[in-house]
Amino acid sequence: MKSIFTFFIACVLISGLNSCQKYLDINQNPNAAQEAPIAGLLANVTYTSAYNTYYISHDATSYYVQYLASPNPGSDVDTYQPIDPSTDWSQLYNTLTDLYDMRNLAATRGLNAYIGVADILTAYNLSLGTNIWGDMPYSEAFQGVVNLTPHFDAQQGLYDTCLALIDRGIQYLQQPDASGELDAASDFIHHGDVQAWIKTAYALKARMLNLVSKTSAYNPSAVLSALAQAYDTSADDAQISEFAVRNPWAQVALNNAGLLLDGWLSSYFIDALDGKTYGVFDPRLPLITDTTVYGDYRGTPNGAGRQSSGTGHEECYLIEGKYYSADNGPLEMITYAECKFIEAEAAFRSGDQNRAYQAYLTGIRVNMEKMQVPDTAQQRYLNDPRVAVGASNLTLALIMKEKYVACFLNPVTWDDMRRMDYAYKNFQLPVNAALSTFIRRVDYPSVETTRNGQHVPSVQLSDHLWWDK
Repeated sequence: MKSIFTFFIACVLISGLNSCQKYLDINQNPNAAQEAPIAGLLANVTYTSAYNTYYISHDATSYYVQYLASPNPGSDVDTYQPIDPSTDWSQLYNTLTDLYDMRNLAATRGLNAYIGVADILTAYNLSLGTNIWGDMPYSEAFQGVVNLTPHFDAQQGLYDTCLALIDRGIQYLQQPDASGELDAASDFIHHGDVQAWIKTAYALKARMLNLVSKTSAYNPSAVLSALAQAYDTSADDAQISEFAVRNPWAQVALNNAGLLLDGWLSSYFIDALDGKTYGVFDPRLPLITDTTVYGDYRGTPNGAGRQSSGTGHEECYLIEGKYYSADNGPLEMITYAECKFIEAEAAFRSGDQNRAYQAYLTGIRVNMEKMQVPDTAQQRYLNDPRVAVGASNLTLALIMKEKYVACFLNPVTWDDMRRMDYAYKNFQLPVNAALSTFIRRVDYPSVETTRNGQHVPSVQLSDHLWWDK
């Protein structure tokens, strides 16, 4: 638990150093730190970067892809009403600001590994934001009182910035003095392993290069080239599994058990795994939730709300102690399984059916192995003719279906659904949707519109982002 204590110490230091100095307090304590220790900043940014994945998923994307459904009828997030994602926006920019500070401090000290990690995590957090909002402040951000109303950078430019940050981060991490430089106890994601960070950088690069599949910039060879330098096993995954109290999805499950209803599973997701939609039962489902009081799996229709009292387990929701909702379950950012499905898609689009098929099967297998699906259940599923279709019968829709399951609760699935124009089998608009078409972006938060309204773009929730046209 040493790294947990590192995190708390970092929080105390950073909080104290950011507080306002008293007016005319000219006395300086020679024993007080004047800047946050860089290891403390590393603890903070690795921890909060993973948490930002959770915030965006929990507050928006998991409902838009119908992993989750609100237990209350007509909820805003279920029915494509405007929501106020101020918490997500603030958390994201808090992390980006800390990354900015960490990079500047590392640069003054010549700490190449810290610079590299800062660049990579900046790209990660910025891509999370721009993939749901589009235009965002960046080039004029992080200037404090110098500029309280920064302009918004264009979303396509932010995409290019993220790729450049990843490439630059790799270069810094490859410097000879970078190895062994990171404080292992303060690095919640890769525990000081520079080579692991380089693999994550290439995995994120492959994800980003794959994002533009609807544009003329898409190059499957470039995607596959990045993947060749990314993950080799699930042990490489970028995730955290140490928490101040518990995994936030475990907290959701705990809250729900205490009748603060949350984490209810969509009927679309349940139907996709229990055999209704695809005719084959997915053995990962019992590792996510339990059967209902009726002895079966039942989801909640998006927009319609719960079909029961909400207290008797008549429908499925996240359960305490399951894979994604265990106290120390992994909070995943990007995984080896996702990389295999990116490979399957890129190979499929380039016409290499055999490579696509092998990557598709491997993606399923490694995700099941990580979730500890029993061997017999794995083989039963992988050998089912509706899964083991053969290279010549593989379709992009089947690849994306399996990626949807393996990337459960990850915001990347909303990127995929928009790239695929929501063409997933039996996927429908939520009940009483406010839009006549599927949602394409998230509204800007009130925390930004009230203080920087002159620069906030005017958008509609049905507007496509630049890579989604």
